[in-house]
Amino acid sequence: MSCANGPFFLQADPLERNHQGMQYCLMSLRMQKIIAVAEDLVKEGRIAADQLKDVLETQKKEGKELGDLLIGRSLLTEKELNDRLAVKAGVMSASLESMQHDVSVFKLMLPEQVSRWKIFPISEKDGKLTVATADPFDLATLDEARAELGRDIEYILAPKREIDEAILKHYGETKKKKPTAHGSVEVIDYDLRQEAPKSDAGAGVAQAAKVVSEVDHLLQYALGERASDIHLEPTREGLKIRLRIDGILEKFMVLPPGMQAAILSRIKIMGGMDVAEHRISQDGRTRLRIGGKELDIRIATYPTMFGEAAAIRMLSTENVITLDSLGFLGKDREVFEKLIQRPHGILLVTGPTGSGKTTTLYAALQKIDRDKSHVLSVEDPVENEIEGVDQTQINPRAGVTFPSALRAMLRQDPDVIMVGEIRDQETAEISLGAAMTGHLVLSTLHTNTAIGAIARLNDLGMETYLISSTLLGVISQRLVRRICQSCKELVNVAPELLSALGPKGLGLKTYRGKGCSECERRGFRGRVGIFELVEVDEEFRVLINNHAPDIRLKEKSAAAGFHSILEDGIEKIGQGITTIEEVLRVCGAD
Repeated sequence: MSCANGPFFLQADPLERNHQGMQYCLMSLRMQKIIAVAEDLVKEGRIAADQLKDVLETQKKEGKELGDLLIGRSLLTEKELNDRLAVKAGVMSASLESMQHDVSVFKLMLPEQVSRWKIFPISEKDGKLTVATADPFDLATLDEARAELGRDIEYILAPKREIDEAILKHYGETKKKKPTAHGSVEVIDYDLRQEAPKSDAGAGVAQAAKVVSEVDHLLQYALGERASDIHLEPTREGLKIRLRIDGILEKFMVLPPGMQAAILSRIKIMGGMDVAEHRISQDGRTRLRIGGKELDIRIATYPTMFGEAAAIRMLSTENVITLDSLGFLGKDREVFEKLIQRPHGILLVTGPTGSGKTTTLYAALQKIDRDKSHVLSVEDPVENEIEGVDQTQINPRAGVTFPSALRAMLRQDPDVIMVGEIRDQETAEISLGAAMTGHLVLSTLHTNTAIGAIARLNDLGMETYLISSTLLGVISQRLVRRICQSCKELVNVAPELLSALGPKGLGLKTYRGKGCSECERRGFRGRVGIFELVEVDEEFRVLINNHAPDIRLKEKSAAAGFHSILEDGIEKIGQGITTIEEVLRVCGAD
């Protein structure tokens, strides 16, 4: 294909064709190569010439990146585009997310350099630096990097989004905004349930300035990224650190093996744990103040073949979610508010671990008039402090369990009782008994569906009459990532994704976040719930008493306007709240 004629699809009269050919010559080399890839697809019969012409016209009008348009219209995948471009450039194609990074090479390039060149260092071997670029055809920039760094450079082609994320994470301004001064992480309180550390072994190295600074920086950065958990996982290469952000684990860095023991010792000291014990799992907690914000930190360690691993749960004492931000739509919101104002009965919230069940109960407590009601809770652990609620944390070593705490609560003249989780028959009996005797009980249960909660209570030995007479309703929920509203855009998705949603997916408008500074280039910011809510009315109670099968209970709920979690997710997809991929990730298809 020559510049004189332009691409084969520019079919017009001679004067217009010459004008278009000149425009083609003025395009960036990357743009020309993407067009060449698209032409290859036309020749292979993968797409029609009219489709490509339409994409090019859209690109000319809207100014969007041609590759993004081809991917957005499902004409090819991002991986396929990069693989084909890599062949044309004579380089490798890879995903940064699947690669191990040598953190020592980060210091070889300045933040200003990676930002200017849009390349990210991967590794160095025998004096050759390997970097990732999204545009291997920008020869001027790549030559400038070679000259300025004074070393041979090998390039791999990686997705632009991944490169932007890596630059922001390790060099970018978002990282510079995080507090980095030594001493800015203040331990307010150690775990009062634990004894003092039993040994000072390892304490000296754990207090070394470099180790303290590294742990402080990790906590500061995790807070700035809104991470809910930090995972420290020992490997043969070193201590791998990952952050859970909006429910998804993201790689952060790998520390050298020599720092592993000291980092774990420092974390264990902060959690009031035994520094000398490495053979068994331990639990600890502490409260920190970081940049004026207070956090409750839960720490759990466990032994692995490469050393101790740790999981750190970060619980902000300032971010109590209200009912307004949970994500209930229309009728579900009305029914939920009605149920939590009932004088007695039990309301259950179900779902897998990490689906936001406790958060929903906290939002319910926020809605209850705590000045006129005596509200008590027993939890494991207490994740947020709620004003006006007497909260108890279970402590098996001190004899404080769910059943023992519940019995004590019933002697305190409560109006509302929150039970963190119904795990066993004894807790279930006391909870349903309290609901029977004039208390409103809110609790959680591990089931996959709202209807499934009834069978679960039966499995725990609860009599059918007790379930039917006390159960007010059941909510089943999942959490999906919320599209960043600052960069949300309407997109076309592959037909197979729409069909995976069932009949209600046909013709559905779909959105995504293209990535911006507000969402750290992720396209998502925060999470929202998707729900199914079953209200137990008199007809439903009769069905429960008659041991009706789940299918019959579902039919009754459907007749009353019940919708499934998937249907609630489809509604939120159409409203531009979340994406198809997110809904299918957490609940699959019918």
